[in-house]
Amino acid sequence: MLAPFGNRDYRLLIAAVTLSIFAEGMWAVVMALQVIELSNDPAALSLVATCLGVGLVAFILVGGIAADRFDQHRIIVTVETVNVTVVAVIAALGLTHTLRIWHLAIAAGALGIAAAFFFPAYSAILPRILPPEQLLAANGVEGVVRPMFQRAVGPAAAGMVVGATFPSIGATAVAALFAAGLVLLLAIRPDYRTETVESQQHQRRVLHDLRDGFVFMLRTPWLLWTLLFASVFVLVILGPIEVLLPFIANDRFEDGARMYGFILAFFGIGSAVGALAVSSWRMPRRYLTVMLLMWGAGSIPLVVFGFSHSFALMALATLAIGCTDGAAMVIWGTLLQRRVPTEMLGRVSSLDFFVSLAFMPVSFAIVGPLSKVVSLQAIFFVAGITPVVLAVIAILAARMHRDEIAHPLS
Repeated sequence: MLAPFGNRDYRLLIAAVTLSIFAEGMWAVVMALQVIELSNDPAALSLVATCLGVGLVAFILVGGIAADRFDQHRIIVTVETVNVTVVAVIAALGLTHTLRIWHLAIAAGALGIAAAFFFPAYSAILPRILPPEQLLAANGVEGVVRPMFQRAVGPAAAGMVVGATFPSIGATAVAALFAAGLVLLLAIRPDYRTETVESQQHQRRVLHDLRDGFVFMLRTPWLLWTLLFASVFVLVILGPIEVLLPFIANDRFEDGARMYGFILAFFGIGSAVGALAVSSWRMPRRYLTVMLLMWGAGSIPLVVFGFSHSFALMALATLAIGCTDGAAMVIWGTLLQRRVPTEMLGRVSSLDFFVSLAFMPVSFAIVGPLSKVVSLQAIFFVAGITPVVLAVIAILAARMHRDEIAHPLS
């Protein structure tokens, strides 16, 4: 896992990404607690989260095309500049006591759009910086860094900061982290290209680029069925986790802000352990089957959140979910970079996010109002059991057990 650190640009990039991920982890908790402070209603948090999801899904295809046509370094720098500006404005509005829910909704939409350009650009820039044999290690590093800082250190820090002060101070800390990441990104020297992607594809039209990506997805069964699985997977689990969990922590524990941050922290720790374990070994021979079953069976512990008032049980549940998710994500990221042509990686990465996250805004939008008419027990039971069925269907429909043997990656 240490091999990629021999590259200067990679060291700067992963350091900047780490700070940005830390900021994102804090922001998820700060935003939720800020909404609860302004309006203690799940529907309000559904609105803000939906705006983020709509911004991400609406622009993710554009982000993928941009990653294939333009300088990925410039795209990432622009994204970080937007992140700094948006969160700084929210912090200023909060400190002056003029912040409203609609401000948070607009900010969430802007951050979602920025993320839509970041993910494909980051996926496409790695193979241009690192040799193929180091991609699994690099994905493993991100697979450790992302959950540790986005789901562990970030939420825990935000919970403690907001618990000791108030959400606007947390937003100020988030803006500072984004700004530090921007400084590191500006220090990267994008001199590793012998020919710019922009010049390579100067004559190609946007719709033609997009069509090529869709055709590749439709003709690749393992890709198509994994994305179909992911789209329904996100629909049933993301809303309950992102929208309802903050209210569960706030209602069931005396110090809801800190407990919410710590519950998410255990998810991050589990994800880091899972990612580290996978990236330290060869790719599993049955990599497609292992990946889908990890996502499917790994969601079963979600059932705990509907029934338990025990912090220990919730922590163990998130630890288990995080471990399987982190391992599966490392396999998935490496799979895309190994089996998708480099010149199409930006578009395919954007299609990955678009198809798999297509129902994310729907999940965010319906779960808040749904919780007023359907019990939390029923919502989390469905969220925990449905992915198992979906995973089995995807494995059989795409004949993944044959595909992974015919195309070994180890």
